[in-house]
Amino acid sequence: MSLFLTRTLIFVASSAIGLIVADLLLTGFTIEWSKWWGFVLCVLIFTVLQSLLAPWITSMANRYAPALLGGIGIISTFVALLIVVLLPIGGLRITDALGWVLGPVVVWIITAVCTVVLPLLLIKREVREAAALKAAAKKR
Repeated sequence: MSLFLTRTLIFVASSAIGLIVADLLLTGFTIEWSKWWGFVLCVLIFTVLQSLLAPWITSMANRYAPALLGGIGIISTFVALLIVVLLPIGGLRITDALGWVLGPVVVWIITAVCTVVLPLLLIKREVREAAALKAAAKKR
């Protein structure tokens, strides 16, 4: 699998896991499972927005508010969640202040952890598969 495709799948999976964990932990952060297609769209749109917003917010913060540079991940997560919730596609609702305050933090932390852990798991699997192929080739 190409490196770009692998990274894209990891980022989409980490976004989905982050949103699901926030749904499980926070009462005001709700995934509408009856509209599963809406959740899938939310994950895809959130992932694209996160990819586009982080560099843009970094450049804006660097120019106008350098003190915000440390919080770029949480800020871009909040903005991406805000946009996704405002879209009329269903799938995700944030209904209270706690959901708006803690939701971006939970999603950001889980996404960050997953983007570190998932590649390690995939690399281990690919290394094992490559070793098995090499061993099989030696036996021939």
